[in-house]
Amino acid sequence: MVQIQFEYRGELRCQATHGPSSTEVITDAPVDNHGRGESFSPTDLVATALGACMLTIMGIQADKRGWDLTGARATVDKGMLQTPIRRIGSLGIVLWLPAGLDEKAQKLLEAVAMKCPVWHSLNPEIELPVTFHWGS
Repeated sequence: MVQIQFEYRGELRCQATHGPSSTEVITDAPVDNHGRGESFSPTDLVATALGACMLTIMGIQADKRGWDLTGARATVDKGMLQTPIRRIGSLGIVLWLPAGLDEKAQKLLEAVAMKCPVWHSLNPEIELPVTFHWGS
């Protein structure tokens, strides 16, 4: 189990400290929700977790097979809903992956990406379109 500690710093900012490494992250409320938007918002971190998780889980499988995914990139476009409650409505994921892997390897890595633990932890009402670009 990993523990993350939080401290409210005022002005809609929180400091999160990762227990095992003591790495700190500051969050800020977004401009459209009374904040200054000067750092990741809590929902931005959800989007961040999804992109990092998908690339990481693909990297684990690639490393096991001796495939190099160095330089692979992703973007996640977060869309918020306001009604009936404010929540994440969509997380559109685009991944750019290096050339050099055959179609079988590409399909395996795409399937692995869809097994990302963050993906499977999200509310099923969130739209999650995914696009893979190989040879980028």
